[in-house]
Amino acid sequence: MTSTTALTLRDARFRAALAAFDAGDEAALRRVLAEHPGLGAERLEEPGAWLREQVGEALDGYFRRPFLLWFAAGNPVRGGRLPPNAASLAAILIEAARRDDAEGLRDQLEHTLELVASGRVARESGVQIALLDVLIDAGARPGDGLAALGAGHLQAAAHLLERGGTLGLAGALCLGRFDEAPRLAAGASAGERQDALIAAAVNARPDAQAWLLAFGVDVDARGSGIHPHATALHQAVAAGCLPAVQRLVEAGARLDVRDTVHRGTPLDWARYAGQAQIASYLEAAGERR
Repeated sequence: MTSTTALTLRDARFRAALAAFDAGDEAALRRVLAEHPGLGAERLEEPGAWLREQVGEALDGYFRRPFLLWFAAGNPVRGGRLPPNAASLAAILIEAARRDDAEGLRDQLEHTLELVASGRVARESGVQIALLDVLIDAGARPGDGLAALGAGHLQAAAHLLERGGTLGLAGALCLGRFDEAPRLAAGASAGERQDALIAAAVNARPDAQAWLLAFGVDVDARGSGIHPHATALHQAVAAGCLPAVQRLVEAGARLDVRDTVHRGTPLDWARYAGQAQIASYLEAAGERR
């Protein structure tokens, strides 16, 4: 068998497994995995055009060379919904991955957990918490919830803490645990403090922003762990939270900084999103400076 043929067959097997997953058909998924031993440990090295059409540039970034288990997260978006039994289907995929490559399972689990925590489809489908649980029960470490906070998923971030995750500065402030913030801020790196400001903007927490700014966090610096392409002001605009925008502008946030992906200013973001009130405020703020 040529390498090209092998890659084509692997692509077809992935598609068969995903068809069963998308249909919520647990029996069919088990059958595909039984017919193709090793599929749980394989990576889709050269996906067909079908997947590129669905997820685009994600295949060149965080979804490069995906394992089958990663697809259980629904992130990147392939369709609008995950099946109601997504957690049970994920458990079947985990079982196959453990059988085929027990040593590499944790890496699969933890990347999938980040995809679930930050993915909108899992949340909108009502299966995000159940998926997090099945991954943690299988051995994924809950982490600090930063991926969930960066997506504005406060419920997921809180659940990860309940399941043994580590409370960081961003989590404490976004979840309203201000009594723990001084200790955490004292031990946080500059990057962690900056990520906390970005997370506060994403989650529309002007009170958390005020706390961080009083602590001396740079109002204009970009994050390091989440959304490094834009400033806190961009993210407050994206969250549609005028009080958060006002708090940052009043603290001296620059209005002319452009994000590194779309090359837009915060005002450009507001106009693009149709946020007329925020756009008017930013226009007036620019005129005053």
